[in-house]
Amino acid sequence: MNSKILVTGGLGFIGSHTVVALQEKGFDVVIIDNLSNTSIDVLGGITKISQKTPVFENFDLRDKGRVKEFFEKHPDIDGVIHFAASKAVGESVINPLLYYENNLASLIYLLKELNKKEKPGFIFSSSCTVYGQAEELPITEDAPVKKAESPYGNTKQIGEEIIADTCKANPGFRAISLRYFNPIGAHPSAEIGELPIGTPQNLIPYITQTAIGEREELSVFGDDYSTPDGTCIRDYIHVMDLARAHVVALERLMENKEEANYEVFNLGTGRGNSVLEVIQSFEKVSGEKLPYTIANRREGDITAAYADTTKANKVLHWKANLSLDEALKSAWDWQKEVKRRAETEN
Repeated sequence: MNSKILVTGGLGFIGSHTVVALQEKGFDVVIIDNLSNTSIDVLGGITKISQKTPVFENFDLRDKGRVKEFFEKHPDIDGVIHFAASKAVGESVINPLLYYENNLASLIYLLKELNKKEKPGFIFSSSCTVYGQAEELPITEDAPVKKAESPYGNTKQIGEEIIADTCKANPGFRAISLRYFNPIGAHPSAEIGELPIGTPQNLIPYITQTAIGEREELSVFGDDYSTPDGTCIRDYIHVMDLARAHVVALERLMENKEEANYEVFNLGTGRGNSVLEVIQSFEKVSGEKLPYTIANRREGDITAAYADTTKANKVLHWKANLSLDEALKSAWDWQKEVKRRAETEN
């Protein structure tokens, strides 16, 4: 019998690609998503790619009673990958209580139910934001966790602490936190991809929406950083590589291969690219000239962050294989497909 895996936020950007990767590996997937930052259409995309429709439940994980009912209804859940969270840094500064409630209450309610199981396995969607501006590059998992720059970042730090304390209190509880750097791209089929509601908070969807004509121009926030071209440097990882890492991490938990019952891994390419390098790569793969202007620095932006992926490479036997060009090409193909669908509906 196939293992049954719960994926929370499974219709979101990273969640949907991970659901596809899980189903392709033979796992049975159940999704919980409240559709607050995605569309039910994503379920159709997942089904089209994998020829299998995951079980889908539409409810909010802040509803403690519903979470309890879910686990009573699905007592055979073997593991959980937890993506469901609010993730806009700026919004979290304006509305911190929403972020603390949404990102932490849901985590606690899930862990309470999982903790009742005999050998629960839990994978947490964390972030390199926990490092802040690291003193040394590339960033290893041993880099100090800095005071968070935003309530969003703080929820990731606190979330990791809650999980670590749970594992300490219950030696049978096994968990892995995956600290992503900058996920980009889309499935090569262009059936699913990043679909932000409203104005994009991330660079790549803003680039693709500008190139397709939905936005007037891209703002590059600052060109006076201490980097080769003056713009910020980030580690951009293809979402397909990221999805594959979740499957590998889950298999590690299920095969009881972990060295401790709580582990942390960086997920990135191990390389940094500046904003201007990303723009140049996009123009090359799309054939489009991207209108952009240099704007003032944005508050809270750090100069550079890219991963040391040695631990994930050696322990998980995983590494990012896809290039920046491939990621941007897939993001552009997805953006064109989104426009085609919109025009078809109209």
